[in-house]
Parts: sequence; C-alpha cells; structure tokens
Amino acid sequence: METMEAPVNEAPWKQYSVLIVDDEPGMLSFLQRALGQRCGRVDTAGSVEQAAPMLQRRLYDLIVLDIALPGRSGIDWLHDLRDEGYAGDVVLITAYADLDTAIVALRAGAGDFLLKPFSLAQMLNALQRCFERSRLLRENFVLRRQVAEGAGDVEGVIGKSEAMRSVCERLKRIAPASATVLLTGESGSGKEVAARALHRMSSRADGPFVPVNCAAIASELIESELFGHVKGAFTGAQGAREGLFYYARGGTLFLDEIAELPAAAQAKLLRVLEERRIRPVGSEQEIPVDVRVIAATNRNLKAEVDAHRFRQDLYYRLQVVEVHLPALRERPEDIPELIEHFISTLAPHLGMPRLEADARILARLAAYDWPGNVRELKNLVERSLIMGWFDFGPHLDHIAADPGLGSGSDDSLEAIEKRHVLAVLAACDGNKSEAARRLGVSRKTLDRKCQAWGA
Repeated sequence: METMEAPVNEAPWKQYSVLIVDDEPGMLSFLQRALGQRCGRVDTAGSVEQAAPMLQRRLYDLIVLDIALPGRSGIDWLHDLRDEGYAGDVVLITAYADLDTAIVALRAGAGDFLLKPFSLAQMLNALQRCFERSRLLRENFVLRRQVAEGAGDVEGVIGKSEAMRSVCERLKRIAPASATVLLTGESGSGKEVAARALHRMSSRADGPFVPVNCAAIASELIESELFGHVKGAFTGAQGAREGLFYYARGGTLFLDEIAELPAAAQAKLLRVLEERRIRPVGSEQEIPVDVRVIAATNRNLKAEVDAHRFRQDLYYRLQVVEVHLPALRERPEDIPELIEHFISTLAPHLGMPRLEADARILARLAAYDWPGNVRELKNLVERSLIMGWFDFGPHLDHIAADPGLGSGSDDSLEAIEKRHVLAVLAACDGNKSEAARRLGVSRKTLDRKCQAWGA
C-alpha cells in the first residue's frame, strides 16, 4: 500500500518524540538520521521486547513499527498498546503485505501504513499527517475540557476607566514576549479573561490555551494532571497519560489559583519553568516542552512566601511580569459598558429579549461594592434576562428597595409577571408552545393568562 509522494513541509517537529522499532539495522540507522534532524527525540529498538520497557519509561508521540519482528509481531503489540491506553500515533511498515494486511493494520489502530522500500518523502508525509492529527486531538481535548469545566468568557478586557486602560496597555506590551506572567486580583476580577487576551495577542495565538484550576485538582493527582504519568506509576495508573503541559505545547498554560499548589508540585513546576522540560510521574526520561505559563492568584503571594506556604524561588520565577486586575468597586464607571456587553452576548444565547438599564438602575449598581466583582455582575445580568427585569437578588436588597427600579411605572407582582411573560412570548415570535416551555408552565396556563390580558 504505497503512499503518494507530495511536497513535504520540513518545518521542525522539535516538540515531538519518536520510537522506531525495526529488526533491520540499516533501516534503523536511516530513519534515525532522517528523523533525528526534524524531531525532538528519536529512539530505536530492534524488537518488541526491547521497545516495551522504553515505552514504560517515557511517552512517545509516535511509533514507527515494523510488522515482521523477531519474537512478536508489530500488529500483536499494537493491539496491546491500544488496550493499555497508548494514545499516540503509529506508522506500520513492512516489506510483505497485501490489501488484507493493510486493513488489519489500520483496524488495529495504525495511523498510517507504508510498504518497504519507501522514500524519505513518503515517511515524512506520513509523519506530517500523524502530527497534524495529534495537534487536532490536543485542541479537541482542550475544548472538551473547557466545556466540561465551564470555560470563562473569551471576549476581550472590557472597560474604559483609567485603571483598565492601564491594564490593557500593560497587556499589549507584554503579550508578544514569552515571559512568564503573574496575574493578581480578587476572585471574579477577570484574570482568566486577561490571560486569554494575552494568548490571543501573542505569537502563540494559533496554539492551544489550556486553563487549569489548581484548587480544583486533588493534591495527590496534581502532578499527574500537569506532567502526565507512565503505566504503573501509582495505584490506578493502568495506562500512560499525557499531562496538561503536553497538551499546551506551542501555546499557553494558564495556572489559576497557583497558591493552592502543594509543595512537591511547586518544586517540580519551578524546575519545568527553568529547564523547559517535564518528567511524567514514574518516568526516567524528560520531555522538552515549548509552553508559555501564565499564573494567577487572588492571594498575596508575598505574604504566602513569608508564611512559608509558597516557595520563594517559585514566586520570583513566576513574577517576571506582574499585572494586577482592579476590583470592580475601584472602577464603577465601567459598569454601564460591562452591562451592555453582557446583555449583548447573553440575550441571544438565552433566547431572551434585551433589557435596558436606566440611569436610576446604573446609579444604584454603582453604589454597590461588588464582592464578587465582574463575575457577580455577569450573574446578575444573566438572572435579570431570564426573569425579564433587573433582579438584584437577596444580596442587593437595598438596591431593589429603591422606588422606580422596575421596567415600568406599575411594579406590582402581576404587572411584572405580565411584562415578563409577554417579553418571552415576543422573543419566541408568538410561538406559545415554545414560550410555555421556556417559562416552565403548561400551554393551557399560558393561554389562560394571555386571554386574561387580552394578548
């Protein structure tokens, strides 16, 4: 099964590691010389028995595997690799094959199949396809993780206040560099939004942005999550797994709540930042990684250092550039723009009509101290869109008590209900079945209310 030759993009694949398994010394030498010029690491083995321990010690992105090997065939080993959870790509090669063999190989989990003798261009094209699949799989992993964890807003930093103009200028200045950045500020002040803005404005914008909430990962699993592990590294490690540093290669790793890292993980992170290499848990080998690290915390890290809860050397390594995000109460003039931004983005998503905040509402919102910062304001807007009026909630009772805050002159419960129901009905283009579903009432109840209102 011969692969068509095509021009090869010889851009270096320095972030990838390759294991070549073949019993022909000439083939091993040829491939090691050719791929060693392009890949970050190339190891060789003459049999499955030699290769298996090597795969236990480190994670290879790709295996070039001969089918006919002494002792055990490559296809048999490939079946076991997939059963054990190996997620890397495999290029099977052989001098003796027919269409049936190729089909068996691909069904076993091979990403490509080459018939000997093959040209260098054919092998490089096979690797290029595999590495492209690897990139897409990493991006898919990152997207699924963000959806599962409820990724934060991806919009840019919002605000025209002097404090936010200063933040934006600082972000623009440091974005092109690859230096580590420390973002500080209260919870909900927009640190992840700032991190995403840094990523988008950098040369790594085409790479993945991988957010990690250090506080949400059990301390005994944090090293495995960040750096990966090999099979058998600890109880329950039934297969090898790449860590989040691996998935962030070529992009940005955002370490939120960095102060929550356990001491052992702090020491390993410091070494990674200094050497740009990771060592999966249980492995004897180190893997080079090209990742920009952005860390964030709502704590005073200097105080954590003084209290011996955070490593001083890691603190100074993270604090190459520091950006402080001001609390919302420090920039109340940004509230109208933030409200408009959230209404514009959330209303279409929720399928609800827009709300308009008049001067009285904005004045009362500006008087609140916003302990939850921008996140709390976003939640208020989302809740208000669902309810059909500005619903300030139990923590903002003093705002709701101000006269005239409703969306009309009549703020009785019945009038508010009518306005909300009719607004939802309008958003559904008069479809009463859909409106009843959104309102959580029966169609019969909605018909009765509309009839009473003459709607």
